[in-house]
Amino acid sequence: MTDPQRSPKIKPWHLDRIAIVYIRRSDPQQPVKHPESTARQYALVDRAVALGWPRERVKVIDDDQGKTASTAEGRLGFHYLLAEVALDHIGLILGLEVSRPARCCKDWYQLLELCGRFHTLLADSDGLYDPTDYHDRLLLGLKGMMSEAELHVLKGRMHQAKLNKARRGELYNLPPIGYTKLPSGEFVIDPDEQVQATVRLIFDQFDREGTVHGLLRYLVRHKVRIPVRARGRANQGQLEWHRPNRATLLNLLHHPIYAGAYRYGHRAIDPRKKQPGRRTSGKQFLAPEDCEVLIKDRLPAYVSWERFQANQRRLQANQTTRGTPGPVRPGAALLGGLIHCGRCGRRMQVRYGGRKNAPWYGCTRNSSDYGDPLCQSLSGQRLDDLVATQILQAVEPAALEASLAAVADLERERAGLQRQWTLQIERAAYEAERTRRQYHACEPENRLVARELERRWEEALRPQRQLEEEFEAWQRTAPSRLSAQDEQAVRALAADLPGLWRAETTTPQDRQRIARLLLERVTVRVDKQSERVDVKLHWLGGAVTEHVSSRPVSRYEQQADHPRLAQRLKELCRRKLSSSEIAGKLNAEGFRPPKRTDHFTGAMVLRLTMELGLPRRQRHGSITGLGKDEYRPAGLARKLGVKRDTVRRWMRVGWLNLRQDEDGHHIIWADADELRRLRQLRRLPRTWANKGRLAELQKPKQRPAR
Repeated sequence: MTDPQRSPKIKPWHLDRIAIVYIRRSDPQQPVKHPESTARQYALVDRAVALGWPRERVKVIDDDQGKTASTAEGRLGFHYLLAEVALDHIGLILGLEVSRPARCCKDWYQLLELCGRFHTLLADSDGLYDPTDYHDRLLLGLKGMMSEAELHVLKGRMHQAKLNKARRGELYNLPPIGYTKLPSGEFVIDPDEQVQATVRLIFDQFDREGTVHGLLRYLVRHKVRIPVRARGRANQGQLEWHRPNRATLLNLLHHPIYAGAYRYGHRAIDPRKKQPGRRTSGKQFLAPEDCEVLIKDRLPAYVSWERFQANQRRLQANQTTRGTPGPVRPGAALLGGLIHCGRCGRRMQVRYGGRKNAPWYGCTRNSSDYGDPLCQSLSGQRLDDLVATQILQAVEPAALEASLAAVADLERERAGLQRQWTLQIERAAYEAERTRRQYHACEPENRLVARELERRWEEALRPQRQLEEEFEAWQRTAPSRLSAQDEQAVRALAADLPGLWRAETTTPQDRQRIARLLLERVTVRVDKQSERVDVKLHWLGGAVTEHVSSRPVSRYEQQADHPRLAQRLKELCRRKLSSSEIAGKLNAEGFRPPKRTDHFTGAMVLRLTMELGLPRRQRHGSITGLGKDEYRPAGLARKLGVKRDTVRRWMRVGWLNLRQDEDGHHIIWADADELRRLRQLRRLPRTWANKGRLAELQKPKQRPAR
């Protein structure tokens, strides 16, 4: 030991401060498996006492046990050491070697810089060092560099060894659901038949449902449990049945081992995404094709590689991103996720409204993000009918084969569920039989043991009876097998595809799935000045077909047959017909009003003739007491072709020039300019872009002096 009187590096002010012994082990198991190294580190307290520090002035920092020195993140003991040096409380730092405080040059030089600034000595098993001395600082720097290099060499050596074993397909961790690990380390399919049937049922039902949420609801509805081999030491390897959950199903569908492929390196670390204080941050999950090692046909498989890739594409398409249509959603809209705007190219949104909750497609992204006017919108019913007609024409040749395939798929689904019930009942019967044998093997006189075994036997019989009752209930409610007559009816129904498409048993989700199987996207372009809609259907495979549809509009002027309608109204008005008679003739001749209604009424004809200024047959009696350009509210409503409630609302908000007669009744003055203003006010859309023009039209004209 070095005598403090003979060491010129130890000054009196060093002894006035405390000495720190820093202890650290990288692995939590090292203090147990290798206690001698830990004992050597704690023995450094005697080294500090020998250097001249009183034992009560020597402090031990061992908070960083089981933590690596490659980073200072999460090492509270090292941060405390830096803080104490910066507060000028430490005169000496002792460690078994330089690698104990830090194996990173950044952290090591930070400690050296603080020690040199506050004249703190460092010591290890080789000697005593003063960071303010040039030669000692050079030696400490070299030791820190060698410590970091040693860590990189050790890590690189272990990584290459693991990678070499992984390239042979022999590096295994824990087996996933449906697999077990042999003593040799190989993965094999779980020998339990119920486990195999459950895993295959999950993949088969995902093909039918198309979404993870639909698969989850199916498993919950049919009370299917997920088999999991316990990993705890007490019951390691024992089979447990857990309730299904979304995370487990996603991991199962994404794992390539079920397609017989071996992968390594799918959980890469991106240093740019690391967050301080979060050890698990920065992880990115790579696709099997991007992993360091991918060996196909290396392990026993549940599904083929092509089927696995199809599942990955379906899971990717179910994500609601810019380039994917998203999952099939509830609602009557056929083209949700497929329809795109023909003006800006963005995906159009789906909304529902009205008394019938009808679908509506709108390009609202620019409006919501930038405050621009609405790009375009249209009612969805006519467009859906057009696309449905084209889809039915495309699938008509394969209708019979599709119907027979659906029948076979229903039979496979029923067989899979029935096998699940059979295996569950068989497992429960085995447990009950095992407890029965244990009870009968016990001596009858030994009631201390017999009572407990009898109780276990009764507990094992209870779930068996419950499963049998539930299986009988399922058999009563499950669809029965199709008879020959039923199959013949399915074949006959395939000839009537439109009827099958519109049947109540065909859900909107079924129609959406069929549309996505055939169409890549649908592009529409709305002519805002008319009812014309240009439609492009982009079929899977590259074919594009163009069609023209129509949409409900809000004004007669937007209709293509408006000039012919106006001419016909003039002819009918000259014949002095009533409004109801004119409406009946227009409906019979095929004319249709705008918006969502499909026939004319007498009130609609009356308003339209007033807007066009056509002469009408006068009613009996006349309104007296009115001056020039004066109207009662009802008379102005007829003049403008609007509802009486609309005129009353204009009166309340002050958009009309009013006076009251002797009886207190309202009289409205409106000359030709005022009538023109009110008609424009009624027709102008209430949008943000028309805010200024609306404010001008809402101000009534000053009435000239009487």
